[in-house]
Amino acid sequence: MAEIATIARPYAEALIKASTEGDAAALAAEVHAIAQVAADPQMRQFADDPKAQSEQVLDVLTSIARTPAGASPGTAARNLLRTVIENGRFAALPEIARQFQALLDARSGTSQAIVESAFPIEASQLAEVKAAMERRFLRNLELNVVVKPELIGGVRVIVGDEVLDTSIRARLAQMKAALVA
Repeated sequence: MAEIATIARPYAEALIKASTEGDAAALAAEVHAIAQVAADPQMRQFADDPKAQSEQVLDVLTSIARTPAGASPGTAARNLLRTVIENGRFAALPEIARQFQALLDARSGTSQAIVESAFPIEASQLAEVKAAMERRFLRNLELNVVVKPELIGGVRVIVGDEVLDTSIRARLAQMKAALVA
């Protein structure tokens, strides 16, 4: 894990230097789309095949990768991909995308937060949760909601390495520990 992170860091830093405030979000979406495709085991096997030429891998990956808006990767993302493939660092693409997003967040002063909920959260409730979590963590947050019915109720918020668990499941676990002790 540490080795992949070490390999990915220079690529992510080069991307952040090459991006401007205006195009950084689009570039992040493109890099994330490429990383999702690169994480597929079949794609990784194809890229690692010695018979596959780097241009073939580049063409296949860019024809598959699409941003949420449906766009294909632009010049900067293609250049990154070409460099990574030619240097034999294809497996590092997901980590490059993660580190690039972390650098973008640091530059903009925001953090990624995962909100796990037992039920879907309505927009008005999500706005309240966001405001409360921004006060709690003292930073701007970009929320990603994940529905996990096993929580039974409540929410679990993950910001970096900090976790705030107010779920019913966590409370039941605390009660169980107290009764057993």
